[in-house]
Amino acid sequence: MLSSLLGSKDDAHESMVYSYRHGFSGFAAKLTKSQAKKIADSPEVIHVIPDSYYELATTRIWDYLGPSADNSKNLVSDTNMGDQTIIGVIDTGVWPESESFNDYGVGPVPSHWKGGCEPGENFISTNCNRKLIGAKYFINGFLAENQFNATESPDYISARDFDGHGTHVASIAGGSFVPNVSYKGLGRGTLRGGAPRARIAMYKACWYINELDGVTCSFSDIMKAIDEAIHDGVDVLSISLGGRVPLNSETDLRDGIATGAFHAVAKGIVVVCAGGNAGPSSQTVVNTAPWILTVAATTLDRSFATPIILGNNQVILGQAMYIGPELGFTSLVYPEDPGNSIDTFSGVCESLNLNSNRTMAGKVVLCFTTARDFTVVSTAASIVKAAGGLGLIIARNPGYNLAPCSDDFPCVAIDNELGTDILFYIRYTGSPVVKIQPSRTLVGEPVGTKVATFSSRGPNSISPAILKPDIAAPGVSILAATSPNDTLNAGGFVMRSGTSMAAPVISGVIALLKSLHPDWSPAAFRSAIVTTAWRTDPFGEQIAAESSSLKVPDPFDYGGGLVNPEKAAEPGLILDMDSQDYVLYLCSAGYNDSSISRLVGKVTVCSNPKPSVLDINLPSITIPNLKDEVTLTRTVTNVGPVDSVYKVLVEPPLGIQVVVTPETLVFNSKTKSVSFTVIVSTTHKINTGFYFGSLTWTDSIHNVVIPVSVRTQILQNYYDEN
Repeated sequence: MLSSLLGSKDDAHESMVYSYRHGFSGFAAKLTKSQAKKIADSPEVIHVIPDSYYELATTRIWDYLGPSADNSKNLVSDTNMGDQTIIGVIDTGVWPESESFNDYGVGPVPSHWKGGCEPGENFISTNCNRKLIGAKYFINGFLAENQFNATESPDYISARDFDGHGTHVASIAGGSFVPNVSYKGLGRGTLRGGAPRARIAMYKACWYINELDGVTCSFSDIMKAIDEAIHDGVDVLSISLGGRVPLNSETDLRDGIATGAFHAVAKGIVVVCAGGNAGPSSQTVVNTAPWILTVAATTLDRSFATPIILGNNQVILGQAMYIGPELGFTSLVYPEDPGNSIDTFSGVCESLNLNSNRTMAGKVVLCFTTARDFTVVSTAASIVKAAGGLGLIIARNPGYNLAPCSDDFPCVAIDNELGTDILFYIRYTGSPVVKIQPSRTLVGEPVGTKVATFSSRGPNSISPAILKPDIAAPGVSILAATSPNDTLNAGGFVMRSGTSMAAPVISGVIALLKSLHPDWSPAAFRSAIVTTAWRTDPFGEQIAAESSSLKVPDPFDYGGGLVNPEKAAEPGLILDMDSQDYVLYLCSAGYNDSSISRLVGKVTVCSNPKPSVLDINLPSITIPNLKDEVTLTRTVTNVGPVDSVYKVLVEPPLGIQVVVTPETLVFNSKTKSVSFTVIVSTTHKINTGFYFGSLTWTDSIHNVVIPVSVRTQILQNYYDEN
C-alpha cells in the first residue's frame, strides 16, 4: 500500500514506523498531510489518524493492605507469591541492576512466555534474568516527529531507564524482596512488590527529553508496546500513563491506550491503568473505558512527622522528609512587605525572591501557597537557602505532594490553620524563634487513610453511567526502586506519589489473584476487587477524601473503595463480562457501527433498539439522569461454595427508592449464574447532584457490595419535553 502511494519499496520502508499484527491490524508511517488524505481515501483503509502523546501519571503497602509475606496462610503464600504470572509494564524502561529485580529463589521462566530481551544502548540480553524476563523499547513513533539529541537528552536508546519512573512502577508491582531498605532512614523495612515472584516484562515507550520537557510517550509507540505484550504472553498489563480531559471517545483510535487495551482484554489480559493526577476536581479521571481497571490513589497509614517547636514551647507536627541534624532555636520570619520599603516581597511562597535576602538571612522562613506542585516548594527552598536562610516552613493544603528538598535543607509542610497559628506567633512576639527536629516515621492507627488530593475524580466525562475510578490503592510517598540518575535517588530507592504508583499496586494484586484463579476473565478480577473493597481503612476507621476540605469519600473518589486483596481472593460472587458485552456497551453508548467496527477489528452491527447502558454487567450501578422509574439487570456467577444462598441488603441513596427482585439468590451444582433486576425511582422533585448508596448480596460469609450512584435530572427533561 505504501509502495503504491510513495512510488517505490525503498520509500515505503523509509516511511514505515510500525506494523501492528498481534492484537489489531494496522501500521504507523511517516506521511505528509496530502499523502495521509490520499491513503485515507483507499477502500482498503478504515481510518487514518495523526500520532499524539501521553503523560506519565513499598516497605509499608503490603503490611497495610493485608497480604504480608510473614503470614504462612494468606494470598501471598497460597499463590507462591505469583510465581507463574507475568506482569507487563509500559513505561520509561527499567534499571535491571536494581536489587528489586534479583532472581534469588525464582524458578524457571514460565512456559507461556514468548518474548525476550532486546539489546540496545547500555543494555544487553544478559541484563535480564528469571525475574526480569523481558525488555523491549519503542522509539520509532517518537523519532518520526522529533529529533533525539544525544547531547541534550541523556536517555538511553534501549530499555534502560533514565528517568526512574518505570523502574519504580515495576518494583511496586512485582519487585523481589530487598531487606533493610529506607529512604534516608525513613520508612525502613523489607521492600517487595505485590507479587514478589511474578515475572516482569518492561516495554519502554516513554522517553526522557530533558529537564524542561520531561518525559513524553507517543501514541504509536504505546500501541506497538501493547501489540508486542499481547504476543509475548503477559498476564497483566500495568500502564501508569494517561491523557487529559477532554478525552477522546473510546472508539477513537487516537486513544491508543483504550484501543490497545480492548484487544489485550479480548485475549484475556487484565489491563490496569492510572486514573490521573488532576484531582480533586470532578470529572478529571482518565483511562475510563469499561474494559480498563482504573485506579485512584490513597495515602498509607504512614506519615513522616517533623516536630516544629516554637519559642513559646508550642509543638506542631509538620510533614517532611528531613533527615539532617536538629536545627536549634533560630529566628523565625514571615517576609511580608512592611509598606515603607523599596523592596516588594511577600509571604506567598511563589513571591519569595532574593531582594528580601536581608529579611531571610540566618532565619527560618514561613510562607503560604495554594499551589499543588512540589516544584513551588523546592523553588522557594532554593531561594531561602540562596538568601542565607536556614529553613522553610510551608503552609498549604495538607494533601499535596511531599518530597525532600535538595541537600537536606529543612523544609516542612503544615496546613494553613497551623500556618496561621505560627503567623500570629510571629506577629505578636518580639523575637520569634523556632526549632526544627528531624523527621520520624509513624505507622499504624494514629495515621488516617485518605484519598489523595491529586487523585483524579469521577464522574466519567465520556460515559457517566460507567463508574470511574474502579478502585483505590496506596499511591502517596511510595518507597520503591529507581534509576541512579533520579535526582532524588538514595541508594537506588526513592519515594514517589501519584496514581502511577497506585496502579501497579493493583497489578501486583491481580498477579496474585491470577495465580489463584487462572481461568477468570479480566472482568471477573475487576468484579472481585471492586465488590470486596474496604469502605473503611484496614483498622475499621473512616477513610477521608482530601479536597478543599476533608470529606467522606464516595464512589467518584475511590470507586468500590480501598483494595482488600485477601477478600478479593474469595469474593463469593462475580459479575462477569466478555468482549461481546463491551460491544453491547459501545452500542448502548451511541457509537455508530463503523466506529465500533474500527475498534473491534471486524464488522459489527448494533441491534435496534439499542441496548441500555444501565444493563451492562458492571460491579456498580451509576444512573446519571434519573427522572422516571428505571429497571436494570445484573447477572452474578457463584465462585464460592457450590450450594450457596445469598440475601440482598439495600442502602438506598438519599431520596431514591431501590427495589431488588428476587431478594434471595440460590446456587447449586446446576445453577451457577442468576440474574436479578433492580427498579430505581426518585422522590426528588428537582434536579440534584449525585447521591450514593449500595446493594449488598450476603451469605453471612461473603459480602458482595455493589456501589450505587444516582443523580435526579428532572428540569432538563422538562425543557426537552416543552
